[in-house]
Amino acid sequence: MGTGHPGRCPRLNDQTNHERADRPPYCPRGLSDAGTAVVAPRSGYPRMKAASTPSAAALARLFAICALLLTAFRLWMAAVTPITGDEAYFIWWGKIPDWGFYDHPPMIGWWLAALLEVSEAAWWLRLPLVVQPALLGLMVALALRRQDVHAAWAAALFTMLAPATVWNVFITTDTPLIYFCVGATLAFARALERDQFAWYGLAGILLGGALLSKYFAGMLALAFAAAVLLQPTAKRLAGLLLVALLSAALFATNLWWNWDHCWANFMFNLINRHDQSGFSWGTPPLYVVMMAYLLTPPLLWQAWRGRTQIAALVAQAPGRAYACAVALPLTLFALMSPVKTIGMHWVLSFLPPLFILCALALPREKLTGLLRFFIGFALLHIVLIIAIAANPVERWAKSRHYDGIVLTVKADDLLRHLEPYRDWLWATDGYSPAVTLSYNARRYFFVFGAASSHARHDDILTDFRSMDGKNIAMLLKSKPDLGKITPYFERTEVQDFEEHGARFWIVLGHAFRYADYREAVLDPARRHWYAIPHWLPRGRCYFCERYFPDRACRKEN
Repeated sequence: MGTGHPGRCPRLNDQTNHERADRPPYCPRGLSDAGTAVVAPRSGYPRMKAASTPSAAALARLFAICALLLTAFRLWMAAVTPITGDEAYFIWWGKIPDWGFYDHPPMIGWWLAALLEVSEAAWWLRLPLVVQPALLGLMVALALRRQDVHAAWAAALFTMLAPATVWNVFITTDTPLIYFCVGATLAFARALERDQFAWYGLAGILLGGALLSKYFAGMLALAFAAAVLLQPTAKRLAGLLLVALLSAALFATNLWWNWDHCWANFMFNLINRHDQSGFSWGTPPLYVVMMAYLLTPPLLWQAWRGRTQIAALVAQAPGRAYACAVALPLTLFALMSPVKTIGMHWVLSFLPPLFILCALALPREKLTGLLRFFIGFALLHIVLIIAIAANPVERWAKSRHYDGIVLTVKADDLLRHLEPYRDWLWATDGYSPAVTLSYNARRYFFVFGAASSHARHDDILTDFRSMDGKNIAMLLKSKPDLGKITPYFERTEVQDFEEHGARFWIVLGHAFRYADYREAVLDPARRHWYAIPHWLPRGRCYFCERYFPDRACRKEN
């Protein structure tokens, strides 16, 4: 056996790997951070013949086959599934790109802006997400191939076939976030292994991209700091500083945009979106169940059984980077869960490092069993999704969300009822239906009324001053509360109709009264959603400059 490179496992030949099939394949005998020999403890699993496990070449072929089949399925799903409200919201970011947006940093808007230059087809706009599982798996395989080619392809398959990656083809801010977080983690692990500033620099740039995708990327920054501070050296501290400087420089563009735009996405993420948060006994168990689904009980059980081998791997610098990148974010989410429902898509960026640790530490026969389960579980998802897609929309008529389903799936049928009013302004009373109808109509629906703390980018795009005296047609999926509409028009009319068994309403408002709307709707929004704390530096605010030049968008004492 070769002596290897200090700080990483020596390269193993196939004969050695077969002879030591009962030991963790990542590094039966390696070097610790201090350069001393480390012998990984035996797993305690019964010895099995090497012939019962597939070779690395077989796993590579299996990865290629699964990647082709899964990508084809996901492409079909992306083409036949209607654009959802969240997706349509981000698509409108791409139609009018900027350095930032109301509720998140700008990265997904930039990606969509580039894609929209080619087409507005759903499958095309979803393409970066369609190919994401295969590309992430390939990234993982390339990063680990020098260490253990068998474990590399096993980790790649786990990453590609994880339950949520099978069916998740819906555009979110997490689409670029996942790419950047996984890439940054792989680069940072390599940086700790080699102590090379080039890899630290790449990790910093990728972390900056993650921070420009979503604020949750800050958890990964903390994980990188923990991985270094648990066993610091002068060079690692310098590398960590380089990561911090590069990522902060990129993120500074988001801070600049916020300062110039009411601190909008800063306010949303840290203040406004939490206005209804409160303690709940039900959300922590929900988080546990969600994580059990995403990681699967078989993998969690084998990880527990192989905890000694995983601990030995974590004692080395690259393994410590992977462990911190998964453990710290998931722990923070667990601490948040009593007061906040943790979204499934929030955690997806931080799962691949656990798949890597398991692939590197567990015996090959256990990896083979897990891969069989992952493939079978993925096939089960595919069969269920195809069965659901075969049902007509009326199949869900008894659902309390049926009107929203019809609005999403049959938007074109609803829009025909607005054709007689094509010269009017079009609106709805909620952000999700507004952008969903906007995408399908290829013209913008603005939001009439107070709405909520979410998706208020409409406040940037819509100028109610220009609507004074104009006619507005509102398409609603709930019976209108005319007391919240008629005071702002000279007169109103109400129509109702049925589509696919769901009832909808059209409110026709003649001669909009901007001055009344300004005082009754816009001013409460200023006091509530644009109450910028005094500890934030004073900058420009589009909302106050547009509607209330004589009133401050500041938190009232």
